[in-house]
Amino acid sequence: MKKNQDSRNASIIVAFILFILGCLWWLAAQQQWINSQLLGSPAGIYNAAVISVEQGTIFYDTWITFYETVMGLIIGSGLGIILGLGLWFYPKISQIGEQLSVILNSIPKIALGPLIVIWFGSETSSKIWLSAISCFAVAMISACAVAKDIDRDLMNLFKSFKASNAQIFKKLIIPSSIPWIFSILKINVGFALIGAVVGEYISSNSGLGHLIFVAGSLFDLNTVWLGIIILTIMAALLTALIQHIEKKVVKWRA
Repeated sequence: MKKNQDSRNASIIVAFILFILGCLWWLAAQQQWINSQLLGSPAGIYNAAVISVEQGTIFYDTWITFYETVMGLIIGSGLGIILGLGLWFYPKISQIGEQLSVILNSIPKIALGPLIVIWFGSETSSKIWLSAISCFAVAMISACAVAKDIDRDLMNLFKSFKASNAQIFKKLIIPSSIPWIFSILKINVGFALIGAVVGEYISSNSGLGHLIFVAGSLFDLNTVWLGIIILTIMAALLTALIQHIEKKVVKWRA
């Protein structure tokens, strides 16, 4: 209960700080203390939102990016977690796989973008795979580390009862990894979103990344800010959803 209360208090404080910053930004733009053409303004962002809603484009772009992000998060994190935990059966191969994941994670995903677009086309599938690749390495590295750091006393206890590797994996490795799996998912929300947006930057006719790219090319900073705000809200909502599911699944963690 105390942890939940602290989380709510932190959320209220963050919301209050953002509200104050927004008010100061609006006041500075109104009083012309800042160049609203260069920095944008809350009023301009509101007007850009109204126009986008009237045109109906903002809903479609948001849905496309949301779909690409969620699918990339599920595919990339799922494959990374399954492979990372599965390599527990093969300790020597696990070390090689972990090193390869580190190398993959070090490659800037924007450099892989053109290759992914050429291989999978300019439709949503290429953005989903780029988003998945952005999540895969982090998930696999984390899953390998979690599997290796399982409590040794519990491991020895299972072995003392002559448990097979399959039984240890099912009864110990997987249950012990569940809290960490949710942590991996929360971390990968940002990576999945980055992958989807980068793909939309490179080649796309829709999505928030495309919206921001076009608006930036036209020096429409208010629309750029609108896209950034929606992406931020999307990331926050996905993280909150994962936290909600975590509370339902990992009830014993409290």
